[in-house]
Amino acid sequence: MRILSILFAVFCLLGGAQARADILLLVHGYLAGADSWQHTGINDALDTHGWKRVGLLLDGPGGVQLLATSNLNAERKVYVADLPAEAPAIVQSDIFLAMLERTRQQHPGENIIIVGHSAGGVVARLSLIRGGAANVTELITIASPHVGTTRAEQALDVTNDHGPFNMVKSFFGGGGYDALKRSRGLLYDLTRPHPGNMLYWLNSQPHPDIKYVSIIRTDPVGFAGDDLVPGYSQDMNNVPALHGKSSVITTPSGHSLVTQDAITLLNILTTTTAKAE
Repeated sequence: MRILSILFAVFCLLGGAQARADILLLVHGYLAGADSWQHTGINDALDTHGWKRVGLLLDGPGGVQLLATSNLNAERKVYVADLPAEAPAIVQSDIFLAMLERTRQQHPGENIIIVGHSAGGVVARLSLIRGGAANVTELITIASPHVGTTRAEQALDVTNDHGPFNMVKSFFGGGGYDALKRSRGLLYDLTRPHPGNMLYWLNSQPHPDIKYVSIIRTDPVGFAGDDLVPGYSQDMNNVPALHGKSSVITTPSGHSLVTQDAITLLNILTTTTAKAE
């Protein structure tokens, strides 16, 4: 009888683990799109390990649109947000908050883990401050400029609409220059915190009591940071309101997403779901 009781207890534990559901919500970065998680192989790697892609969230004329797959009832689900990557952070945040609410309505009561790459991590954090973190248990950011980046300031300088060489810059700058011009609002949002800018306000606000994980890039020599965002800015512990509250993981890579990010995420998610179960 004792053996049967033990087997029954194990069965109940396993059954409870299978019944538990989690949602992973992926947010792309600047000058990227929802497909950045696909062409890097991250989606496929997550799918192989049980995190099934179930939907693409789009901003449509009538509000958020969901392009769903057949995996809506999967135990562990992956949603991918598609945001206007050149828009100011507040505009992206408004759209992302609607996407987050749509996800909550689609799966009431299920835990949501947000992963943001680059500027997407800042947009996600801004959204949690503005709209609350109901059902959100964790924010994971990859190479995000939480304390700003001088690259944004340099881009603003290059695209200033004054001086005798402005027409020359516009003519020879090409598509990249035009993208920077269209992104000036967002670039200002990502400048280093100073009175009056978005990061100065955001980083002083009370943050939700959830789990925070900062994935920080390192160069081949092992120094933190990449060519776009310095290492200290990628660490949420350097946000005054989050000092000492973020776990830190370093990964040897450049700023862009890479397939290895899937392995890093899976390691984090395994720890997270194991503790919850």
